[in-house]
Parts: sequence; C-alpha cells; structure tokens
Amino acid sequence: MDLELARFNMIEQQIRPWNVLDQQVLDLLAVVRREEFVPPALRAMAFADLELPLSVEGAPTGEVMLPPRVEARLLQELQVRSTDAVLEIGTGSGYMAALLARRAQQVETLEIHAGLAASARQNLARAGISNARVIEGDGSRGHEALASADVIVLSGAVPEVPQSLLEKLSPGGRLAAIVGRLPVMKAVIIRRSEQGHLATEVLFETATRALKGFVAHEAFSL
Repeated sequence: MDLELARFNMIEQQIRPWNVLDQQVLDLLAVVRREEFVPPALRAMAFADLELPLSVEGAPTGEVMLPPRVEARLLQELQVRSTDAVLEIGTGSGYMAALLARRAQQVETLEIHAGLAASARQNLARAGISNARVIEGDGSRGHEALASADVIVLSGAVPEVPQSLLEKLSPGGRLAAIVGRLPVMKAVIIRRSEQGHLATEVLFETATRALKGFVAHEAFSL
C-alpha cells in the first residue's frame, strides 16, 4: 500500500471537498501520520472515510476514531492558535490530540479507558508530541486541574454540552462537540465572546458513538 498516495487522496478527495480549505490544516494532516494512531489491524483503513473502532491488544473498547473529514472540519472551525490551552474529552487513540498539539501551546486530554489512555501516550510519544498530556479520567466529571481553556473538544457525542464545560471556556474561546441522540446529531461550535456571551453555530449533521458518562440536564440543550 502506498501510504503517501493514500494520505494525499484522503486530503484531496475527502477533506478538501468537505469545505476544509485552511491550508495550515491541510498541511498538518499531511504531516501527522494518521496510520500510526489506528489499531494495527486497521492500518490499511487509516485513510478511509469512516469511523474506525478502537481496541487495546485486540480487544474492542467500544470507542471509535471519527472519520478524517469530521476531525479536519472541527479542527478548522476551532481556529487553534499557538497561545491556546486546549482541553479534549475522549482521547481515544490520541490522533486528535496530536493535531491540536501541533497548533496549540498545551493540550490536556482525558480518556476514561485505562488501556486507551496508555496507548495514546505511546502514540503521542512516538509522534514526537511533547505538549499533550493524557489523563486517565471521566471527562463528564470535568477536569478540576484546568480552571479554563481557550479551546475545548469533545471527541464523541453528548446529549448536550454540560454547563460545567461551558464555564471553563475562556473569553474568546471555542468549543466543538457532536450533540444529540441517534439518529439526529449535529456538530456544533460554541463561541464565548470577550464579553462572556455564548453563541452556537451548527456546522453539519452527523452521528457517532456517545462519550461515556454524559447525561442530559435542563441547563443547556440544542
């Protein structure tokens, strides 16, 4: 398999046509080697336009990697800057954390599955990513060590965005999430203005696995 040709085709045939036109994002996708973050048995499918089930030592975890075009579109809309502190919920294989870390100052990423957390640490170290810290923990309970974040990413679906996460979003900050329940889910960006107001933009409809531990409340819904 010609990995570089497959990577080029992923970018040009899947991602760019999906309105991902930020050249910095496209260049980043060419540099961060996605195939090194997928389970070894699925390496040949690393660039396919579909979700990939994650596993640890061959045992399925019930979690997935989002399709490349979804990851790329969210990354583009977040407009990550070199001074940003980033919080990710749902590390998975560590691929999204690697993309974020290449653009941000620091990434803290929470993963509830101990085996995946350990694997993601290895993947990030192998990729030479030193500014992303994988923390084993339940992201639905928040991350008390990080008082605020410029960018928050939920790498999986939630019924609604918890108020506790919205409160961590700094002025000028951006939060990306896939919100809803099957069969209707929407990818959204929530932005906090410098004055503290929140505004939600719906990007596209999609569907994916739910992040563990998140439940619906009345405080915030779409």
